[in-house]
Amino acid sequence: MQTEDMEVPIINNLNDNGDRQRPKGKDVFKDQQKESESSMESPNLEFEYGDTDTLTAELSELYSYTEEPEFALNRDYFEEDFRSHARGRRWIELTVEEQRAYVMRLLDALEVTDRDKRLKVARAILYLAQGVFDECDTEVDVLHWSRHNIFLLYDMGIFTALLELLSMEIDNSQACSSAVRKPAISLADSTELRVLLSIMYLMVETIRVQTEDDRPEWIAARETFKNELASPLYNGEPFALLLFTMVTKFCSMNAPHFPMKKVLLLLWKTILFTLGGFEELQEMKVRHRERLNLPPLPEDSIKVVRAMRAASPPASAMELIEQQQQQKRGRRSRRPLVKQDSLDTYNERDPFKNDDARDEEEDPEDTDSGIEGEVDPLDRDVIIQPPPPPPPLRPPTERVNFPKGLPWAPKVREKDIEHFLETSRNKFIGFTLGNDTETLVGLPRPIHESVKTLKQHKYMSIAEVQIKREEELQQCPLTLGEEEVEDTAAEMLYLGMLPNLSQYVIALLKLLLAAAPTSKAKTDSINILADVLPEEMPITVLQSMKLGIDVNRHKEIIVKAISALLLLLLKHFKLNHIYQFEIVSQHLVFANCIPLILKFFNQNIMSYISAKNSICVLDFPHCVVHEMPELTAESLEAGDSSQFCWRNLFSCINLLRILNKLTKWKHSRTMMLVVFKSAPILKRALKVKQAMMQLYVLKLLKIQTKYLGRQWRKSNMKTMSAIYQKVRHRLNDDWAYGNDIDARPWDFQAEECALRESIEKFNSRRYERNRNGDFAPVDNCLQSVLGQRVELPEDFHYSYEMWLEREVFSQPIQWEGLLQNP
Repeated sequence: MQTEDMEVPIINNLNDNGDRQRPKGKDVFKDQQKESESSMESPNLEFEYGDTDTLTAELSELYSYTEEPEFALNRDYFEEDFRSHARGRRWIELTVEEQRAYVMRLLDALEVTDRDKRLKVARAILYLAQGVFDECDTEVDVLHWSRHNIFLLYDMGIFTALLELLSMEIDNSQACSSAVRKPAISLADSTELRVLLSIMYLMVETIRVQTEDDRPEWIAARETFKNELASPLYNGEPFALLLFTMVTKFCSMNAPHFPMKKVLLLLWKTILFTLGGFEELQEMKVRHRERLNLPPLPEDSIKVVRAMRAASPPASAMELIEQQQQQKRGRRSRRPLVKQDSLDTYNERDPFKNDDARDEEEDPEDTDSGIEGEVDPLDRDVIIQPPPPPPPLRPPTERVNFPKGLPWAPKVREKDIEHFLETSRNKFIGFTLGNDTETLVGLPRPIHESVKTLKQHKYMSIAEVQIKREEELQQCPLTLGEEEVEDTAAEMLYLGMLPNLSQYVIALLKLLLAAAPTSKAKTDSINILADVLPEEMPITVLQSMKLGIDVNRHKEIIVKAISALLLLLLKHFKLNHIYQFEIVSQHLVFANCIPLILKFFNQNIMSYISAKNSICVLDFPHCVVHEMPELTAESLEAGDSSQFCWRNLFSCINLLRILNKLTKWKHSRTMMLVVFKSAPILKRALKVKQAMMQLYVLKLLKIQTKYLGRQWRKSNMKTMSAIYQKVRHRLNDDWAYGNDIDARPWDFQAEECALRESIEKFNSRRYERNRNGDFAPVDNCLQSVLGQRVELPEDFHYSYEMWLEREVFSQPIQWEGLLQNP
């Protein structure tokens, strides 16, 4: 039975197909949709964005629910071996020295040639890493012993031993060829890989997370482990490169049995650990600006975003119609005077529908779907006699009160000041002075004031300094000499990724596409369910429901890992060098990342964020400590009680941030957003009442507003107001009016080719071995050339006489040939 065929009945009822059709009637989120429509506004989501979820949640997502029986298997193999060693004592009763002696014994046993014996030992090690849960009473105890054991395992060198086994499994051609021939791959095909990757993930994630009660030796071990993972100690390359190789091998269909979810989670956490998270990035940015003698950042972006309040989403169509009917008497006589644009508010369709009309730029749903949800002021203006006050749309205490002033300090680029002065000089004097931003002779007083204000808010980014420095190095390679490149973790990773960068990017996007909820199950698509489908397919309805939840949870975790991984790579490469960021960005754009992310958001986004694809009682460590209650269809449908799914909201914000990074200051890519009709898709994402997500949606709407036409801007004034309130102001940016559109033709190819040329020059200058070959000095002094000591191979000493006889003495020398003209 084909795996893809299995996928359809399990997940088809949960996902839209991405082709802008209405959701099926069997949609399990139908009740949630009605629920959200019945209230005047969606709840304010108490979500705090960070590098990761809680440690417990991150550990539980490592395991699929179909892997649950393996917990007991790990325990049994451990106890079977431990019983003969400890003679009736428990692991938690041993002294540290005794524990170390036992781990050393396991380490020796890992080196046996018998594959089955190795697997049993690996399972025993995994049980230790999981916190010897059979000897614990609470989840806190499990996490405590897991942490204790993992630092012990690392200290004993278990990670290096596991790495060798992992390399062997990756190169196991027999397993790969048998998996390729199988019609349906299941959980059993990846047993060894899953055990090894699980131990490694637990070690990376547990050691990465700092706690207040960490011992001094643990803090030292964390730094050592971090440096080991980042440096090319493992097989001459950083550890992340081995995992990237697994991803590309899987996507090329050469190893379809690889457990991709575990690989991606481990890859994400390795990058997060070695390069640093969002707060470390901010600190690195501050230090980098200090080194370059740039003024400090105007604000801490993380703190500003966290302090932001979410704005209210639009009211649903039914509630506005009901309110209209309540006020009908007072309006009936003057109804013709009301502008049609305002009336469109009441014709708003179901905000969660997903049909063809959404493709239009000025669809009825978009007409006044600002994110405030109030009745249009125009409607109030035309009433002669004020009617009885309508019931409030929300309690007055919940009204959004924005702080005085703007959340962000305005910014101006050097280029903006030059452009402003060039225009002013042309207008008032009739000639220009090139890039001169100091000379203001002949310009009127208001222009002087304007330039002064612009210079007050001038912001020089690290990227601009790097581009300028690169231009100088290209122009003067001899006088400026070699560039000193710091061996940071990001630099070493980029150097390792560079030869196969496009393959890595394409593979990640293929996996993202396969895991997106809007994707159909196709026979030719990648099967990402190899490590979730059991050997025996479900027979009862309950088993099918459980597997359906597991499959959807599995896909959500893959999206979460890939989105976080791509965002981290983009941010770290941008800080390390702008052209490293640009080459990754360009590979993403050429691999259709922009339409892929828009396709992802072209779904019922509220349903995706409030999805309940988890079974709390089956999550680790809850399932290994507590008695398992009997699962019923009702308990599976109920899900957890939270109002949103952390991982899905995290994924959405990450994807929006990636889209912002790809399109910022890139005119041709902004036009791609317009061509792909992203405005209605993005506006539907404003329904999610979470400040950070709304901010990144509004940024994407802002950059394309000038291209959407006057009618769109006129019909979406509340969205425009939200952009003014929440997004940073660029003082010279004409985003709201679009007066300069005609002067900017869309030449995608020219822009991208110019960028690619700059990237290639940077890479060849910095990374090619024969760089500056044309300018390398040549020694043409006969005496020094002959005086050089040449290293000769050992065997040459024994045979040099024969060589002289054959190559020199026996060859006739034509001395006359030297006198003849060439």
